[in-house]
This record gives sequence, structure tokens and C-alpha cells, in this order.
Amino acid sequence: MKKYWKSLEELKDIQEGSELVKEQEPEFSIAGLSIEEVSNKVKSTRRDFLKFLGFSVGTVALASSCEQPVRKAIPYLSQPEEITPGMANHYASTFFDGHDYCPVVVKVRDGRPIKIEGNKLSHITCGGTSARVQASVLSLYDSARLQHPLKDGNKTNWETVDSEIVAKLNDIAQKEGKIVILAGSVISPSTLKIFEDFRKKYPTAGVVYYDAVSYSAMKIVNKETFDRPAIPSYRFDKAEVIVGFNCDFLGTWLSPVEFSKQYAKTRELNDEKKTLSKHYQFESYMSLTGSNADERHAIKPSDELTVLLNLYNKIAAMSDMPTFTANPSPVDINKVAEDLMRHQGKGLVVSGTNDVYIQALVNAINFLLANLGGTFNFEKTLMTKKGCDVKFEELVEEMNNGTVNVLLLYNVNPVYDYFDAEKFKNGLAKVGLTVSIGEVNDETTKLANYACPDHHYLESWNDAEPYTGMYSLSQPTIRNIFDTRHAQESLLKWAGIEMDYHTYLKKYWEDNLFGEQDEYLIFTDFWNYTLQNGVFEKEVETVAFPLYDFEFLGSNANKLIADKKDGLELVLYEKIGIGTGKQANNPWLQEMPDPISKAVWDNYLAVSPTWAKENGFEQEDVVSINGEVELPVLIQPGQPIGTASIALGYGRSGAGKVASGLGKNAYPFAQMKNDTKQFNASSITIEKTGKTYPLASSQTYHTMEGRPIVRETSLNNWKQQPDAGNELHKINEEKAVSLYKKPEYEGFHWALGVDLNKCIGCSACVIACQAENNVAVIGKEEIKNRRIMHWMRIDRYYSAVSDEIGAAEQPENPEVVHQPVMCQHCDNAPCENVCPVAATPHSKEGLNQMAYNRCIGTRYCMNNCPYRVRRFNWYRYVNNDKFDYNFNEELSKMVLNPDVVVRERGVVEKCSFCVQRIQEAKLTAKKENRKLDDGDVQPACVQACPTKALVFGDKNNEDTKIAKLMENPRMYNLLEELHTLSSVGYLTKVRNKEADHGHPDSYRDGHHG
Repeated sequence: MKKYWKSLEELKDIQEGSELVKEQEPEFSIAGLSIEEVSNKVKSTRRDFLKFLGFSVGTVALASSCEQPVRKAIPYLSQPEEITPGMANHYASTFFDGHDYCPVVVKVRDGRPIKIEGNKLSHITCGGTSARVQASVLSLYDSARLQHPLKDGNKTNWETVDSEIVAKLNDIAQKEGKIVILAGSVISPSTLKIFEDFRKKYPTAGVVYYDAVSYSAMKIVNKETFDRPAIPSYRFDKAEVIVGFNCDFLGTWLSPVEFSKQYAKTRELNDEKKTLSKHYQFESYMSLTGSNADERHAIKPSDELTVLLNLYNKIAAMSDMPTFTANPSPVDINKVAEDLMRHQGKGLVVSGTNDVYIQALVNAINFLLANLGGTFNFEKTLMTKKGCDVKFEELVEEMNNGTVNVLLLYNVNPVYDYFDAEKFKNGLAKVGLTVSIGEVNDETTKLANYACPDHHYLESWNDAEPYTGMYSLSQPTIRNIFDTRHAQESLLKWAGIEMDYHTYLKKYWEDNLFGEQDEYLIFTDFWNYTLQNGVFEKEVETVAFPLYDFEFLGSNANKLIADKKDGLELVLYEKIGIGTGKQANNPWLQEMPDPISKAVWDNYLAVSPTWAKENGFEQEDVVSINGEVELPVLIQPGQPIGTASIALGYGRSGAGKVASGLGKNAYPFAQMKNDTKQFNASSITIEKTGKTYPLASSQTYHTMEGRPIVRETSLNNWKQQPDAGNELHKINEEKAVSLYKKPEYEGFHWALGVDLNKCIGCSACVIACQAENNVAVIGKEEIKNRRIMHWMRIDRYYSAVSDEIGAAEQPENPEVVHQPVMCQHCDNAPCENVCPVAATPHSKEGLNQMAYNRCIGTRYCMNNCPYRVRRFNWYRYVNNDKFDYNFNEELSKMVLNPDVVVRERGVVEKCSFCVQRIQEAKLTAKKENRKLDDGDVQPACVQACPTKALVFGDKNNEDTKIAKLMENPRMYNLLEELHTLSSVGYLTKVRNKEADHGHPDSYRDGHHG
């Protein structure tokens, strides 16, 4: 039987012939006993028991006797017409932080934005979100935001700022001094018009765009090869063969929410669709996308160009096109080339490396395969990445030469995320006037003469054009909390235009977009309709497919041969949660387990198991990298031998109390190469420091000793047998014996289905659940004590690609499965029988409930739950300085959902299937005098999922999606042999690959976590 494992410790047990973990660390500490007593497992005496009992009883008595604080409720003097106290309003808006884009719908309760959802009307994301989008609502209530204008670091007012800046701008403009707006990517057409107006006022002004993670190589090459200086749109949903090179398109590359939605469509199986896309991934670190690939190849960064050139040569030879001299490929690409050729026009090759020669080869391959116009086209070009590395480098040189007189910094932080920060700081000191326009007093803002705080996007008017002809709007969902102002309004004032930004925005839309909409007689109707929907599309001119110009490759043929590198090759990457570091001060994202490593609250140096063993490195050894940066070692399965990887976004010094000083800044390891900023072009040396640094990880939680958890099969086997890989389900049903009568439900019976083929492990659901249900952030130390509070987790499992691979080789390139696990809401729930106070009863609708005010904290239910999905409040996380996160400030507590009680110390909590949403939907249907429709109830996790891997509904109604899903031959329940009658079902994972020899269908039996 195929073996599965979640950590290297468990793999060692398997290799030694033991399926079980021999000895587990304690999962909890005992209040009243010393650490030595717990860790050494000293036998507790009767006195210890009485000490513990007295402590517990005394604590409960003290807590119950304390007088509750007085909370004043202030009524409306004049209640707004659109607000009904206790009822939520929803507003369409747009999330864009200069890096990520997503149309959203904002839930507002009594004037407070508390939850972000995706906008289903958007053709880009179709209602999906990401973890960072979900967490962005907490950033609104971040006390680290700039709260008023600053002059030389001191508080000032807007009148002073405006008068002094305008006077200096006018003086410099009269002297024909150089004025530069250094901006992050701007996709707002009205803001771009303001830039034009600003340049009319100050003719010597110019705009330079800068991205922390750059994509400028794509635009350079597209100009050279297709005469299109833009980033094309990609259609993964039309691709039957997908080949990725260091491209995490499901996690961080370009538009991951959109691409995840498209990718999931190619992984869905049903009666009408019996095919899967074939996904090959070549990469230099274990990415989220690579973990979902059918076939993954671990390569060094220096080998990417060689592999691509060999792939191009193979396809060119089959297409009677010229080839180029190349070094031998370190991996076999014949199968990939043949597969692409068999699916011409329906394949897609992408690379995330910011290198012109790599991108030129990618373009050439897609052109030869006739993918242009299908999976790869320029009819609608992506507008979200405008940074130009060459122009930014030129600007830094000019700053250091003293030729820049004014620098307006808009939504950028190069002092932190530019690889040569010292050079930028030296140049900044030579600029006469520096003004920073942003939300946070970050590393760059601290060095500016003036800081002009911008609104948070949830306080702002704005518009966006992420793709050509596709628009969305932003609107304020709350009055600005601090003394901030639209960045656009600041530029308007300094340009001498006396108009607020809202008026300017509406005028821009009336002048530029309204005239094309014949169905609207007046602009007000068009504006209100678009504002309510949040999105708007107009037809774009059809453009002829460009021809590929092979001259660029031909003239640079000698540069297509990659140089060999010595030493350990380094890869810098974005984490799914932290990204570029812009939201690093968000505790929800810091505590979200990384989908691959499951580590939280830190970055680290990830190395391969074989390399670590050969060079004598252990997990958590602290190493010095190039003698400059110290980081702990994390041994990561799937990391190519001879490479290491570090996550960006850490090592902040001006982000706030959560992020400042957390981890180390990896941006200095980037470098300029071929006129582009590259994150995988350097080699490093590392040395042991003799120190260790503990890493907090959730990957060793909750073992399930040797029992089948995830089930999988191959596509060929599934076509022949619909229940392939799921034979145990029928066996378990036949063997099921119970002393209990099977419960029957006359009304609703709520259930959740998970399609393992469509779940990519992005963790958007985890953060959505945390935001909806007021889940506490507990910090690194408590997570090390195995006390993470998330109501749902994404378990990650490794397995060998084939049994034919020896056990010693398994860690180097394992297969990966992601599995969401939450409370299973069992009809024969083991937790319910053991609670001495009936705090966890079963509802008439099949829900396993929690009565918090009855729970006395025995934790019998936790011990009796085979799924380990219950959480215990070891501390009072509210108003506790030890847990100084969003529960410890009056401002950040504004994000709390009033429909969900905040749990106190000593109480067990768990997933409720968002029962508050169920009740709200039922009441709404009752008021509208109708039956509850399928899809009316969507728990937070279901609504947030970008791939629609989760389906929720009433399985008693045979017409619902969930009822039909439960009848799918691929459907099974976790640990169904225990006959808990779980209400959560999973569809067997089907891989598009040949069946494994000796066991065409596999069960994932291993440890859980």
C-alpha cells in the first residue's frame, strides 16, 4: 500500500518500519503543575490533583463573581435611512493594494465593515477571494496606520502641508527643476487622468512606476517579440496541457484568484466532463502551484533557461522551425513536448521568472503551439503590473546625482523592498522635497519631509481597470477613522484643481465611459447601477493576432546558454499569506499556516532533506547567510538539492507592533540581471552559528495513526470504474454496525462537500472563517504548545510519486494533497455522549452545536473527537496584554462580528457551519414568504473559496447540489469506519497520470495534521 506522511519525522517512522509515532509530545500543559512535571511525565500525586482542582474552581468562581464592565449604547439622534440596527448592509467595492486585485462586496454592520466577500458579478474572479483579500478588513482597524499628516516626523495639519508643498512645487517648477511621482502600479483610470492634470500644472513632472515584485521582463519581451508592450491575458480554463516554470499562478503570480478559478474548471470531473487538464510544473522551491501539479520536476534556478531552451528546440524541430545550441537538459522534456504538440492551440506555457530570455522562449513556445488567441492573447491586456525596472534604476541614479528636485512617493516602500536600499536612501537625502502618500508610517515614509496619509480602500472612492475594458468601482463603507485624505485629492489640491475626488471621479466616468452606454438616458442611472454592481465592462476593439518576431532570439542566441553557478542557489518567493510584506502587520495572516511548510510567524531558509543531511544541518539550526543575515533552517521536502529558498515580506521595521522585527528581510538578496530585477539569480554561502531558533508549525498536530484519510486514484482508473480509489466506502457501509438508531431529519439536514480535485490549499477559507467567527489570534508561543485556534485547517500530506521509488528518495520530490478539515457534524457524534453538562448537543437540523455558557472546560469532547477539530480557550484572549493582537484594542475590536459571541477562557469552540448565516437565511426566506433556495446559505469558507471546491446545502432535498454530490461514487467520509455518520463528505482525488504499479488506487494512510 502506498505510504503517506506529513513530516520528515513520520517518514522516518515509516522507513524504520513503524506506522505509529512511538511517543508524542504532550498536546497541552496543565495549569497548576510545573513544566518539569509535564515534560518529564512525573506521576501526579493526589496533592497535585487537589491543587489543580482548587486552582480551576477558584478561577471559575473568581471570574463569575467579577462585575461585568458597563458598556454604553448610544442611540442615533437622527438614524440614517439605509441603516437598520442589527441588520447588515452590503456594498460593492474593489480591493487593490498595488499588487493584488479583487472585486469585493463589503458587509457592514451598524457602520462598521466586518467582512469581505468576492463579487459574483465580476467575470474575472466570479466571487472568489484570497487569504490576503479576506484579511484586508482587519487592516482598516490597524492602529499602526498614519493618523494625521506629518512634517519631518511631527504632527501637523493639512492646511500647513498643502500651503508649504504647493509653494515649493511652484518654486521648483519655475526653476524647471525635475519633479517625479514614484508610484506603485496604478490601475485607476481617473487617477491616471489626475497624473496628466498634475503634469499640465508642472510640465517638468514625470511618473515612474515601481513594483516590489517586478514583471517588467514580460512587457519588454512582448514589445520585442509581439510588438505589444503589455502583459497578455491567460485562460487556464481553455488549456488541456499546462506547463509552469517557477510560476506560482495559483498562489501569487499576476492574478491568482482569477487563475485559481480557471484552473479548477479544468480539474472538475462529472458525468458530462470526464477529462482533466495535464499539469506539469518545473520549479526551484515547493510552491502552492507545484503541490497541485500532476507531474512536478524540481530544478535549480540556473537550469530553468536550459530546460526551456531544450523544450523550445524539441517543439521547433517538430514544427520545422530553427533551433538553437543548448546544454543538455537536466530533466527529460520529451514527454512534455509531445503532450504539448498533441494539444496545439489548447496548451499553455508560463514562467514567473523576471528574465527577458526566459520570457522570450516562453513566447516562442506558445506561438509555435498556436496558443496565441486561445489560452494566451492580447485582446484584453493585464494592467495591474506597471513597474519598470530600468526606469526605476535610472531614477535612483538621478537621485544620487542630485538632479531630482521633488519626489512624490505614492504607495511605494523602496527603502524596505528595493534590494539596494542604502543607495536609495542616499539618493533620497539629496532630493530637495520628498513627500510620501500612503497608509502607514513605513520605512520610506519615515525618511520623507512630509507624510500625507491616504485613506484605507474601505474608506475610499476609486475606480480600477485591471484588464482593458473591464472596470470596477470602490466606494466608502465607513467614514475615515483618522485624519486621512484621498491621495488623489492631495494631488488635485497641489495641482490647483479645487474639486473633491468623488466629484472628479464621477465627472471622469461621465466624460469617458457614459457616452458608450446607449441603454441609459441619464448619467445618474448609469452611475448608480454600476456602483451597485461594482463592475462594468465595455467592448474593446478586436486586434489581429501578432506574429512572433524570432529576431530577438536569433540576435541573442549566445545568451540563451545559462551560466553554471557554484554554491547554494537561492530562490526568493512570496508566501501565500504575507506576500510582498504590505500586509505584514496583519496578525490573521501571520498566524495562517503556510500551505506547504505549515510554519507561522517567521520566515526561514528552506533546504532539501538530502542537502541538509549531507552538509550536517538540522531543523532549526541558525545559519549565517553570506555573513549578513541569520535565519533558522527548515528542511523542506520538494526543495531541489543544491538550492535554498527564503520568503519575502519579513524583517519589517516600520509596519507596526505585529510585524516589526519579525523574521528577516530577504529583498537585499535580489539583483539586477539583463535589465530586470530577479529573485532567483544569486548564489549564497551559509555557515552554522551554533545557535538554534524554534519554529512554530501546525504540521505535527493531531495524529491519526495509520488510518486512511485521503483517497486518490488515476484518471484512467476512474474512467473505468467511477468509485476507483473509494472501494473502502462500500466496505465500510457494509460493515457498519451501531447500537444507536440512525437519526432521521424531517426538515433540513445540513451537509458540506469537499472536492479534493478542486481544493488547491490556498487557505482563503481559513481566514474567511476567522473573520466571520471571531477566532482569536494567540501568537507563536501558544502555537508551539499546539493550541492553534482556527476552526478549520488545511491538512497537507506528502507521498512518494510511486512505490518504485526507494524510501530514502521520497522526500526530494513528493506528491502533495491538501485537505480541508473542520467539525464533521457527525450524526453519531462521539463528542456529544461524553460531555457531563450537555454543552455540545445535536440540533434537529443535523448540526453539532456548542452552548458556550454551559461549557465547563472538561475537554472530554476534545479527547473523544477523532478528527481533532475542537479548540480550547486556554486563556482570556480579549483585553489581555499577553495577546496584544486584534482582541486587545478598542479600534481593532471593531472588526468583530456581533452575530458570533467572543468566547471566554475555559470554553471549547469549533466550526458551527456558520449557524448564524443559516438562521439569517431562514428568516429572510420566511419574511419573503418563500422556501429556502439551494445556495441561500453559504458558510464563510464556502463563499470565500476561489475554486468552488466547497459545496453546502440541505442533503434532505434531493434537488440540491450537496444531495447530488453525496451520491457521487467518489464521495467518502473521514474515518467512516468509526461510523460517526459525518455530515462532511470528500470527493476522491483523481490525478491525471498513469496508475501506480501494484496499487492503481491509493488510500492516504498516515498521520494527520
